[in-house]
Amino acid sequence: MSSIFGGSTSTSSETASSKDLNARKEAVMTSVRNELALANAQELINKTNDKCYAKCVTKPSTSLSSSEETCLSRCFDRYMEAFNIVSRTYTARLAKERLDGQL
Repeated sequence: MSSIFGGSTSTSSETASSKDLNARKEAVMTSVRNELALANAQELINKTNDKCYAKCVTKPSTSLSSSEETCLSRCFDRYMEAFNIVSRTYTARLAKERLDGQL
């Protein structure tokens, strides 16, 4: 097909270029999602450590007592369990909403 400037336009090269652009866009989006997931995980661990430390270590010293270690372990386990429950529920809800939107 000729353009008004005398050259020819190639639909197949435009399609390939568009596919390449979409692939790069998807790669960037995946990278951003991964970075956000990592940042969220780091924030969860930091908050959990701060809250559990404040709750379990009442008299800071050079080492933890066995009761402090047990408390920290249980506290962290509870936070992770709660996080996993919320994450699974949220993921299931998003999946359901996507399916409902497709119908």
